[in-house]
Amino acid sequence: MLELQGVTKLYGSRKAVDNISFSVGDNEILGFLGPNGAGKSTTMNIITGFLSSTSGTVKFNEYEILDDPINFKKHIGYLPERPPLYPEMTVMSFLSFVFDLKKISLPKKDHITEICTLTGIQDVQNRIIKNLSKGYQQRVGLAQAMLGNPGLLVLDEPTAGLDPKQIHEIRNLIKELGKKCTIIFSSHILYEVQAVSDRIIIINEGLLIADATVQQLSAVSLSLEDAFLRLIAGDTSAFRALNNEVSGVMHKKGT
Repeated sequence: MLELQGVTKLYGSRKAVDNISFSVGDNEILGFLGPNGAGKSTTMNIITGFLSSTSGTVKFNEYEILDDPINFKKHIGYLPERPPLYPEMTVMSFLSFVFDLKKISLPKKDHITEICTLTGIQDVQNRIIKNLSKGYQQRVGLAQAMLGNPGLLVLDEPTAGLDPKQIHEIRNLIKELGKKCTIIFSSHILYEVQAVSDRIIIINEGLLIADATVQQLSAVSLSLEDAFLRLIAGDTSAFRALNNEVSGVMHKKGT
């Protein structure tokens, strides 16, 4: 389980992330939604250890990111918005390099072959990365994140810049991977999050303003789409009303 408690990130006097707390269960796909500049990438960089929080804790299972960063990171795979690729390398040589960098103890050839099959890149494994389409480069980025079979995958805008066919393929792949590990992925596209997630967290101006399952959100009368559009325009009142309805649904169901 991933657990954040009171996570805050300050840049001078500005709060990029403001006292955020939530948890993500095993084999749960969490959609992290918010407008551009809401604090999504900052939060995900804190989760993966690329940034230190000003205050608060981040734990995955028994490991805390600041107390035991090496073991914490061994259990996490990360795909930034821009995949961390070496474009002059072949797919196989790149994945072999990342395998060694992560000091993975699994049988190397068999494991890389398995990951290539899971991500659908087995047919391009001997091609140079810069010659691949954007969709295939995204798959290679996802493959490097999956090396070592991490218990948690953190995906930052995994479909950014892809065409509709590629988005559909990556979306299906994320849902399939959710059967094997916990996934948290960010997006500023509402439909993207609804199509893939078990649960949705919405962040705005560094504040967590909604946290509910897709089923709970679908059970309320207020439109999530309308609330999100109003949020982008700077009006948070619809989300306050939405949260009240979601809380009512949860209370009636005894959850």
